[in-house]
This record gives sequence, C-alpha cells and structure tokens, in this order.
Amino acid sequence: MSKANRLPSEEPMSDINISPLIDMVFILLIFFIVTTVFVEDTGVEVQKPVAVLQEDLQKNSILIAVTAGNQVVYGGREVTVAGVRAIVQRLTLRDDLPVIIQADQASEATEVIKVIDEAKLGRAKRVFLSTDPAR
Repeated sequence: MSKANRLPSEEPMSDINISPLIDMVFILLIFFIVTTVFVEDTGVEVQKPVAVLQEDLQKNSILIAVTAGNQVVYGGREVTVAGVRAIVQRLTLRDDLPVIIQADQASEATEVIKVIDEAKLGRAKRVFLSTDPAR
C-alpha cells in the first residue's frame, strides 16, 4: 500500500507509551521497600564472647547491648536496666520478637543477668546471648 492509499487509522506509531513500564517500576519499588527487613543496630561496639556452637537468628529482633562499662544500650542511646522491661513490652505487643543481648566480654555477669531478667519480665518469650564464632 502506498502512502496515498492508507487510511488515517493506519498511520505508523511514532510514540512509545512508557506509562505501563513506569507503573511496573513503582510497583516493584513499593514491593521491595515493604518486604525489606530493617535491622536496628545497638549503636555501640562490643567484643562478644566466642562460642563453638551457635545458630543464626531471624533478622527482625530486639538488640540490646551491655558494654564493658556495664552500660545498657538500645538503639544507640543508653538506657537503664529497668528501662529494658518497658522497651521489650512496647516492642513485643504486636510481634513475638526475640531479644538478643550483645554482652561485652568485660561486662559483669550480674549486669547481663539483670538485663535478661528485665527482658523476660517484659514478656519476651525468647532471650538469646550474641556470640562470635570460634576460629
């Protein structure tokens, strides 16, 4: 068919419609944002004790650190031992999150035990101690 014999509806497409592509990109972006697990760090560096046996825990958990100076830290700020109970109660209302205590090797055992007790009094069903793997 020559150009003269073409009907107006048979004109070649000169534009590419990319709006469905943009929609798909936004849907994928929303999907990845929603499904991403955000891991909160304690905000302090601790030298964890070494253990031969250990297991990986789920990423979504409550991380509480006990430093070498026996300071209890949650979310980068220092809290009291008594404050651990309120934090755990607030965070375990919706989900059954495990509590992971990152205790420094030089921290006192009595301080770590107090933190474990407060976490359990805050209705934590699972409390774990974080360790480094044996070399």
